[in-house]
Amino acid sequence: MNVLLILIPVSLTLGALGLCAFLWTIRSGQYDDAEGAAARLLLDDDEPSSEN
Repeated sequence: MNVLLILIPVSLTLGALGLCAFLWTIRSGQYDDAEGAAARLLLDDDEPSSEN
């Protein structure tokens, strides 16, 4: 039972840190353009070079 006195606060602290990290990523705009990265993979914006 003594180990619960250690594990419960540790798990609550880790959960709070995870929640803070998640809220920080939301506020910094990490999830704003979820579809843009997938669309950029398919688009070919490179022009062929005429240096050959």
